[in-house]
Amino acid sequence: MLGWELPPHNSGGLGVACFYMAKAMANAGAEIDFVVPYSEQHDDIKFMNVLNATHLSALHKFGAGAYDSANFRIRSEYNSGSALDIRSIQLEYMAFIEKLLEDKDAWPEIIHAHDWLTMEAGKRASEITGAPLITHMHATEFDRAGGSVGNPNIHHIEYEGASASAKVFAVSKNTRQIIIDKYKIDPSKVEVVYNAIEPGDMASLEDYDQETYRYLEYLKTQGYTILMTLTRFTVQKGLTYLMEATAKAAAKNPKIALLLVGDGEQRNELIRMAASYGIADKVFFTGFLRGDRWRDSYGVADVFVLSSVNEPFGLTALEAAHFNNALILSHQSGVAEVLNSVLKYDFWDVEKLARQIVAVSTSPSLLKSLKDGVRKEYTRISWRDIAEQIMDEFYSVLGGRDE
Repeated sequence: MLGWELPPHNSGGLGVACFYMAKAMANAGAEIDFVVPYSEQHDDIKFMNVLNATHLSALHKFGAGAYDSANFRIRSEYNSGSALDIRSIQLEYMAFIEKLLEDKDAWPEIIHAHDWLTMEAGKRASEITGAPLITHMHATEFDRAGGSVGNPNIHHIEYEGASASAKVFAVSKNTRQIIIDKYKIDPSKVEVVYNAIEPGDMASLEDYDQETYRYLEYLKTQGYTILMTLTRFTVQKGLTYLMEATAKAAAKNPKIALLLVGDGEQRNELIRMAASYGIADKVFFTGFLRGDRWRDSYGVADVFVLSSVNEPFGLTALEAAHFNNALILSHQSGVAEVLNSVLKYDFWDVEKLARQIVAVSTSPSLLKSLKDGVRKEYTRISWRDIAEQIMDEFYSVLGGRDE
């Protein structure tokens, strides 16, 4: 399994999904070597063998623009020790794979590569060993571009990787259709494999610390409804639409506050928007969070809004449901395909989103109904079931199970 991050050295949902997916697959019988592009150890992971492809710390990974694809360029030269940008890290990662596979005892039965960051290494591993390649698209470049063309270099990597694959896993029906339509991949080899969360491994509502966000707790005593989202501040996430809708909603119901958890290149733009709309006193920026403050950001909120222009899945929505949030989801998110007890809207329809925000903030019965409903259904998809689906796909590629 070729990945780019694992908790706690992760900057987003990709590492979380890979961790729980691999854990469930190991429980289903898979023996996994998981390659990461940094040197940080994962001694607490006992269910698989984690291999470090470079001597870089995880912080180098965060600083190399792994999720900011606009300036990425393909080049083939690689000088050992010079991995200071995303392309250099990819090339060092691929060199590690080639070196590892010089030993035929290390040859795998299946190569499972996650996202464009590892597809080239996966393709090379398949060429060396003859093992079938499975590419797992948690997001395509069309998703990350948020409606624009995106980076043609990454489109090329995704096309080449998907074309060389025995199977392509997509995290939603929408992402599957993008892969088929944009990359002309045979529909018969593109499968929808949803994400999930592992509630038993997450903090419970009882762990919430009311002292973390004391001012927001005070606002709640004054009748405020706390909206929140947790994401990267990029064009893909639709946050400018959310800010506009929040301003429109606040004009109807002033007792609304918005908690924005995360960071990204749109941060200053969003701060300026809040000021220009006259809601700067209602919008709170936390920066990138981990640990207790991450947990408590969900705990203090009443309503989670996933406003993405295109969100292949959206694990944060399931996390928010776990922490007893009502959910408002854009139709352009994969998670909206699997949840029903939620409000939904098109990302561009700020008027509808504003009306939904007003509705949940002024109707305690609607808010409670949404919270109770999604709490009952969010665990309906489980990593155990997903792992069984993946293993079945692996066996089909290999020619069937050995009885």
